[in-house]
Amino acid sequence: MKPILVFQTDFTYKEGAVSSMYGVVKTVDRELEIMDGTHELPQYDTWSASYRLYQSLQFWPEGTIYVSVVDPGVGTKRRACVAKTVDGYYIVTPDNGSLTHVKRFIGIEAVREIDESVNRLRGKGTEGVAIFHGRDLFGYTAARLASGIIDFEGVGPEYPVEEIVEHEILEPVIGTGKVQGIFEINDPNFGNLWTNIPLGSFEEAGFSYGQDVQVTVRHDGEIVFDQKVLFHKSFGYAEKGAPMVYNNELMKVALAVSQGSFCEQYGLSYGPEWTVEFRH
Repeated sequence: MKPILVFQTDFTYKEGAVSSMYGVVKTVDRELEIMDGTHELPQYDTWSASYRLYQSLQFWPEGTIYVSVVDPGVGTKRRACVAKTVDGYYIVTPDNGSLTHVKRFIGIEAVREIDESVNRLRGKGTEGVAIFHGRDLFGYTAARLASGIIDFEGVGPEYPVEEIVEHEILEPVIGTGKVQGIFEINDPNFGNLWTNIPLGSFEEAGFSYGQDVQVTVRHDGEIVFDQKVLFHKSFGYAEKGAPMVYNNELMKVALAVSQGSFCEQYGLSYGPEWTVEFRH
């Protein structure tokens, strides 16, 4: 069976960019199966692209080819690449930080720079276009790889995995009876905030389900939230409209409002300037 192609971008569906990418894939090989990851990533946000890859990649069948296009440096000298993970997935993406979480938490076995002299869309009047590599380079190369026209070596020259561009990943600080971390991403539909604190570290510090935990959130050092919050395994244990601490789908500690939005209700967001401390 040919690999599935999964696409994530910051393009939205407001115009024809996604349709054009998929048209190129089907022109290469009509048998290829195309699935959407998301096309609602925040504009130009390579951190979010990296996190969403990590969030979903391993839940697809081994061999899946994931195309991730958040590319504020499109048309410049930043590398366009295909990375092969240690567990047999391929990621077609600009090398601009979008591989950070996969490299750190899954592992990348090899990476190759796309050879544009071979793996670039031709004959459609696109030769002079420098601003749509999602269509002309990434989608096209992914389709050629999935269809078997090229193998991984046929992508282009290999370069050291150590040269992959990475964002800084901050580590939580674990103490006796307290844990400090950051909000590293959100759940935009439900308004939850996900920390960088693994559940195991949280439990190591002495926290357990059913407890009320003192939660202090700071933005650039200034306290913006400070109250006791229930820690439990799922949202239904908290009263409707009440904040709670829970274990998210990636086994990280997170904050939510039961049947509400934690972000909106308290005016909070994510990033390294948003720190959170949990205490007994």
